[in-house]
Amino acid sequence: MLRPALTALALLAPLPAAADEVVVFAAASLKNALDEIAAEWSAETGHEVTLSYAGSNALAKQIIEGAPADLFISANVEWMDAVDQEGMVAEGARTDLLGNRLVLIAHGQGAEPVEIGPGFPLDQLLDGEKLAMALVDSVPAGQYGKAALETLGVWQAVEADVAQSDNVRAALTLVSTGEAPYGIVYATDAAAEDNVTIVGDFPADSYPEITYPAGLLTGAADQADRDFYEALSGESAGAIFQAHGFTVLN
Repeated sequence: MLRPALTALALLAPLPAAADEVVVFAAASLKNALDEIAAEWSAETGHEVTLSYAGSNALAKQIIEGAPADLFISANVEWMDAVDQEGMVAEGARTDLLGNRLVLIAHGQGAEPVEIGPGFPLDQLLDGEKLAMALVDSVPAGQYGKAALETLGVWQAVEADVAQSDNVRAALTLVSTGEAPYGIVYATDAAAEDNVTIVGDFPADSYPEITYPAGLLTGAADQADRDFYEALSGESAGAIFQAHGFTVLN
């Protein structure tokens, strides 16, 4: 007569917690670091992290139009502001997470260094070929790059030679494959690609400070969403971000 009692106990025993899915929309430049962080966090918690990468402008517009996402990490403050102004960032759940640097890269290894400063001869370096950049009027990496070239007084000389891409990783690919001899990307992107060389750093005062804000969105319904958002500011995630070349801001 023990079987009914055992069955009753089995029914009363707590079931394993169901795994939740955390959907993250993130700037393309975060891919390598965020893939690593998400894999580590998923292994520790059992929850799944689904990562969608693109230009911050495209992601912000998708969120505003109703795309299902729990977290947004932008490569500039302006696109996070656009989402926030629509009331789609949870109150008190936004933080400036990371910083970055803007660099000039060349195809392959062993390219000669370039001294970047006011009036530097970028047009002569290009010699009629293309300069790879993200979209200069909407994607943060492209906006930062255009601002730097304008500040240094060389934008007009190279504007016609700019090959614009939907995001900074696409611009990186143009240089790594040799379709463009030079490009402007984040330092972290250059570090993620073996077939490019950083030939120069843009002066920090030639472009706006690069800031990656992270925000928990109002559609985030599970505790796992908030847990992952908070984990991004934790010691383990910070170490991974730093290993990939980002500056940790908090």
